[in-house]
Amino acid sequence: MKNRTFRITATALVSLAALGAQAQDHSGHAMGAMDHSGHAMEAAPNPATQALIEANNRMHADMTTDLTGDPDVDFAQGMIPHHQGAIDMARIVLEYGEDAELKALAQEIIAAQEEEIAFLRAWLEANAQ
Repeated sequence: MKNRTFRITATALVSLAALGAQAQDHSGHAMGAMDHSGHAMEAAPNPATQALIEANNRMHADMTTDLTGDPDVDFAQGMIPHHQGAIDMARIVLEYGEDAELKALAQEIIAAQEEEIAFLRAWLEANAQ
């Protein structure tokens, strides 16, 4: 199950990265030389995609923290938002997804990650100075 969870998470992250790469760069164009008045605005992502982007951005922002120099503490502190990101993405699959197997996996991910977050918080409470 852990390998399957990793593959799903890795696939989701690769998909999110691809979304960012789809944005077109017009910085090299001389705007005065081209008439863009006929171009339609690019459509906003669908609600599920937007939710995944927001969850991914929130996870990465929350993972950005000052490191203490203690690898155990730094690991525990970084893994909490990482696991919360997995929970958030799994909840998005439950809300918007259609595949029964992925929804079942999402339920397993939520349960496992919530348990690990609880462990990490308790460990930090007992061990972090």
